[in-house]
Parts: sequence; C-alpha cells; structure tokens
Amino acid sequence: MDLLNSLLNLVVPPASLFMLAFSWPTLCFIDACERLYHTFYTENMLDKVVIITGASSGIGEQIAYEYAKKGANLVLVARRENRLWGINEKARRLGARHVMVIAADVVKEEDCRRFIDETINFFGRVDHLVNAATLGHTFYFEEATDTSVFPVIMDINFWGNLYPTYVALPFLRRTHGRVIVNASIETWLPMPRMSLYVAAKAAVINFYETLRFEVEDDVGITIATHGWIGSEMTTGTITLEEGAEMQWKEEREVPVTGGHVEEYARMIVAGACRGDPYVKFPSWHDVFMVFKVFAPNVLVWTFHLLFTTISPRRTSFIGTGRSLLESSPPRSGRLLLESSPPRKLITGPPTSSFALQQQQR
Repeated sequence: MDLLNSLLNLVVPPASLFMLAFSWPTLCFIDACERLYHTFYTENMLDKVVIITGASSGIGEQIAYEYAKKGANLVLVARRENRLWGINEKARRLGARHVMVIAADVVKEEDCRRFIDETINFFGRVDHLVNAATLGHTFYFEEATDTSVFPVIMDINFWGNLYPTYVALPFLRRTHGRVIVNASIETWLPMPRMSLYVAAKAAVINFYETLRFEVEDDVGITIATHGWIGSEMTTGTITLEEGAEMQWKEEREVPVTGGHVEEYARMIVAGACRGDPYVKFPSWHDVFMVFKVFAPNVLVWTFHLLFTTISPRRTSFIGTGRSLLESSPPRSGRLLLESSPPRKLITGPPTSSFALQQQQR
C-alpha cells in the first residue's frame, strides 16, 4: 500500500494538470452556456421577501440597495438600529416595496427566531436569506493579550451565519428559496494577521458546501467570495457587544459606497437571482487555488517575499490589550484617537421597529 501511494503521489498530480489543461476550454464553454441560460431565466424579485443580516453598513448595506432596485420586500437586521433607519429610507427611494427594520444579534438564537417569526407573521414567506454580518481583524495572533475577543470574532463569523439559516430553513423550503453567504478568498488563501477570521470563514464555507447536498434542490445556496475590498470592517471603528471601540476612529457612521463594494454587492444579487452556486470577485483569484493544491511552496515563497519586503500596516488592535498610541501613524490628518475606556452601549430592548415605522408613515 505504501508503494502504491508513493507511485500515485508521483503520477496523479501531473496527470491531473495535463487533463485539466485539455478540459479547461470545454469547462469554460459549458459555464458560459449556463450563464447565458440563467441570464434569460433569472428570478423575478418583485414582491419577494429578502432578509439581510449585517445590513447596517458595508456589503450588507449595498446588497439591500441592489435588492431594493428589483422591487423586493426587505427585512434589515443589525444591532445598530439607528443606522438601519437611513438605509431604510434610501432603499424605499430605490424601489423597495416594504422595509422592516429589526434590531437583533445574529449570534443569539432567540434573536434569530424573533426576526424570522416577525418576517413570517407580516409577509407570510421568506425567499432569500442573506448572511452578511461579519467581523474581521488585522492583528497577529501572538499579539493578543485579551483572549475574550476570540469567541466574539468566531461567533459573529460562524454562528452568525448558522443560527439565521437554521431558523429560516423550513420557510425557505416552502418557497424553494435561497441562502446567500458572504465569505472571502482568505478561507483558502490564508493571509497573515487574519487567523481567527480565516478559520471562521473556512468553517462557514465547509458547512454550506455540506448543507448544499443535504437540502438538495429544495433550497439554493450561493457562496460569494471576495478579495480585498474596502468596507467599514477595515476602515472604521469596530464596536463589540459591550461597546468596546478599539480601532482608529475614522468617520464610522459614513456609509461605505463606491468602487468595489457596490460592484461586489451587485454581483452577489445578480448571481443569487440567476441561481449561481458561486460568486467570485475577482474571479482570477481562482488560479491561486491551483498553486495551493499542486505547488503550495510557490505561495509560501510569494508570501515570504511580500511580507518581508513590505511593512504590514496594522489597522486593528482589538483583543491585543495594547494602546492605540502604540499603533502606526494615521493614514490621514482627520483620524481621531479614542483613549477613553470601553463603555457599555445602552440601546434599549432589541424589538422590531416596523410598527413605529408605520405610524411615522
């Protein structure tokens, strides 16, 4: 057996590359035909019900606008209710039929049951569930002195996807709906200073790849992966459950618009409506997957070259227990330092705001 495995180790990788080189044009042609077919037979989202978690900023906010342009009914879910009101108004102007604003925490199963139940009670259905809530970091693992932030990052990026999906799945089966997952290429192309984020996102992708076979054709699953794009996760203050703000404060409440974020959100919604199993932005990152499988040392050498010649810029000291004054110089003169101790945010009970919204209208 050892001799057989040794022989296969020598034969299978080059043989696979040889077969892939010859089959690649055919595979590309088949993929193009599928895309062309789905372009003409895309799902009509008019009056469909879409739940979007993490809708208060960044990618989730832009996804809400894209669904609004298609005339969908939106359920915006996030912890920062004050941010959702502004997004609600813009979504209505863009064409959303109805918009519900619900303050909830996706890492709490009871909160997930609450906003799913409120959606069903009012609309009677769920067609798309978009899991866009995420929390990243850019510190080295060994720098961390406060490990209490570890489960926070893992919970938001992993359980923050699973709990809403678990609760919504029976209702998505009724409508043959779809789950949309926001992931990252770092799940298979690990980057330094993102170890916890990478681990959580890798678990998420493996979970949904398995779930895809369990639900079969009853519920569609679209896994969206992106490279480095600008978002609030990388430029603003990250607020944890207890209100600890431990990053550079750079106009946190300014919505992220323009460029790659809007393009990525547009691709996600278009791909979900076409029924695409994967959305990749940009798609040329796939070539690194080939290197990782067949020539992993090439990536190792490249990473060593990049991260030894280029000084890494720390943008987050969450969980490191280090003062912001120790960080690198700010990128612009408008940055402010938050030197006050973490404070608890008192926002009141996270109840639905739809009734209040109807009264205001």
